[in-house]
Amino acid sequence: MAKLLFVCHVPSPNTAGLRDAAIGAINELDLADLETRVRAPLDASACDIDWCDGVLLGTTENFGYMAGLTKDFFERIYYPCLESSQGLPFALYIRAGEDGRGTRDGVSRIVTGLRWKPVAEPLILLGDYDPAFEGRVGELAQTIAAGLDAGIY
Repeated sequence: MAKLLFVCHVPSPNTAGLRDAAIGAINELDLADLETRVRAPLDASACDIDWCDGVLLGTTENFGYMAGLTKDFFERIYYPCLESSQGLPFALYIRAGEDGRGTRDGVSRIVTGLRWKPVAEPLILLGDYDPAFEGRVGELAQTIAAGLDAGIY
């Protein structure tokens, strides 16, 4: 059975909608061989990384960088998982109020150090909230979920 860890920062109703869209899209696939664990960044740990076969990460952009709780998550798991999680497939979406580049670049530096493998380009949801963002996040979630279930990643 493949195991997907979904770590998502949800400080607002809009970001809760993105989280729910990802979970709903994964559930729509009805994958019998995929288990999904959803964690807030503060609740996710190195044990969750050791448990999973892939990570879906959702964060907001705060002050031109990833959310502080997302950074805290990486700080807590980085060294404990540095050797054990190499090659871990991941996907990232960013709810950006500015341009999302600082968040994308910051996460990229960290996952490069961890040697995680991106399964898609980071999804940057830029500007005023658009309900269409939920569909785009759902597609990204299905991409990593289906790939893990099929053994592609």
